[in-house]
Amino acid sequence: MQKKIRVRFSPSPTGYFHIGSVRTALINYLYAKKYKGDFVLRIEDTDKERSKKEYEDDIIRSLDWLNLSWDEGLTEEGEKGNYAPYRQSERGDFYKKYIFRLLEEKKAYYCFCDKEKLKKSRERQREEGLPPRYDGNCFSLSDKERSDLLEKNADHVIRLHITEKESIEFDDMVRGRVKFMSEEIGGDFVIAKKDLSALYNFACVVDDYEMKITHILRGEDHLSNTPKQILMQRALGFDSPRYAHLSLILGPDKNKLSKRHAAVSTYQYREMGYLPEALLNFIVLLGWNPGDDREIYSLSEMIESFTVERCRKSGAIFDVNKLNFINSQYLKKKSEKEFVELCLPYLISSGLVEPSFKEDQYPPAYGGVQAKITYFLPQREISIDLTWIEMVVSLYKEKIKILSEISSEVDFFFKKELNYEKELLIWKKMTESEVVKSLDKSIEIMQSIRKWEKNYIEKALMEEAEKAGDRGSVLWPFRAALTGKKASAGPIDVALVLGPEETIKRLKNAKNKLI
Repeated sequence: MQKKIRVRFSPSPTGYFHIGSVRTALINYLYAKKYKGDFVLRIEDTDKERSKKEYEDDIIRSLDWLNLSWDEGLTEEGEKGNYAPYRQSERGDFYKKYIFRLLEEKKAYYCFCDKEKLKKSRERQREEGLPPRYDGNCFSLSDKERSDLLEKNADHVIRLHITEKESIEFDDMVRGRVKFMSEEIGGDFVIAKKDLSALYNFACVVDDYEMKITHILRGEDHLSNTPKQILMQRALGFDSPRYAHLSLILGPDKNKLSKRHAAVSTYQYREMGYLPEALLNFIVLLGWNPGDDREIYSLSEMIESFTVERCRKSGAIFDVNKLNFINSQYLKKKSEKEFVELCLPYLISSGLVEPSFKEDQYPPAYGGVQAKITYFLPQREISIDLTWIEMVVSLYKEKIKILSEISSEVDFFFKKELNYEKELLIWKKMTESEVVKSLDKSIEIMQSIRKWEKNYIEKALMEEAEKAGDRGSVLWPFRAALTGKKASAGPIDVALVLGPEETIKRLKNAKNKLI
């Protein structure tokens, strides 16, 4: 009978949750869901000096934001599952049990070698062009020598004894057959410190066994750990899980992704206004070939289509332009109400809007009474309702790529005075006096409109533009006067949202810049 598939995502809380970790978590999640398995979240905090609670919290919050729900492991409320604890720092008793077993079976031993001597030995080996390797000196100590040193409380570590010329082979689900020889891994390696605290590789092996992990899907930077872990599994009599080593995410220069290429913290992408579903969609395509030309995948579609075998061996290039494109596609799919709800925090944080509720009480999908909530516009010293804000931001729903762009695009709607150079008003080779005449005509037209609706504004303004013979000579000064920008939404849409009084006021202010 085939075992139930169990995978684990096991980040170290030594920094903020980054894009590489998101990809590893996503691949594990997809594999578990594809085959009706379990997705386990385990925190590998054996590095006590660098591990911090704030980083652990960031991991949990980021996974929640990405909607990558895990079946068992650490949560904000505590732990869920039958294999607790899920922090390695709390699993010391498990590790000690297996360390003592290896010592008793003489598969591991106490090593009392001086650290400085070991360091000099490694340096000498490098100078001679040899790979650094421990010579196994303490393995040959007699029982009495070992006992005497322990009685004196001599400084020591515990090493796993490696048989020479032992072949370590496994079938990698991405890379195919992989082979190492035991002499390639540096001799008998350390599995625990003097206080019996387990090192990373040993802790992983024990935890994977105890938690019944069947498949390990991780980055190729862990490939060098695999032969050591297999040797420990053999020594302990454990079956080895199946392995898949995923290609690394690379920057445009084909070096490992870093801060110089793009933001690497998931929190930063959230702050910039990327949607979680768009970020996952982009990340799944980094190193995974779906087998067709599609670029947009929902999470459920990813689960349905995913196979590890389609993960590429070569590194995946992080292309922020493609991420922006994918995010823009998801923004376009949002309803007007969803879109304004997503934009509101950015309008508020930029100071364009002051809500009549606290920041942690943004209205959910609004309507009815909530649509009548008023928002104060500090720069214009007026209050406006949510419907008006929706009219503003909806003009840019098809234009922006990330939510943080919204404030700089729409800020002119919220300002009392626009700050721009008069040259912005000039269309091509028009003179200033010609622009003044154009603005005078636009003012006259706006004052004559009987009903402030789009079709009335458009009919009146376009008739004048056609009469002028060059539509730009009317529409460019009109739009520039209302927005103070080189590029914006269409002038008629802008005027409709601003209203007649504000539109006429801005046209007059523009004219005053030229006279």
